Amino acid sequence: MSSVKKEVESLLKNLPEDCSLEDIQYHLYVIEKYRQGVSITDTVRKITQAEAEGLLSKWVIK
Repeated sequence: MSSVKKEVESLLKNLPEDCSLEDIQYHLYVIEKYRQGVSITDTVRKITQAEAEGLLSKWVIK
């Protein structure tokens, strides 16, 4: 069985019995967005803490 199918089965087991289709769709959406985020962080250049602080300082209103 594929890991995606196992993950969906696990999701369905952990949701309450009275959940809606919308609830299931939302949780599947969150799982997919998380996977995309992990995939992006594996391929995109990482920045240092100092670089992040420098970028944020340009956006913060003082």
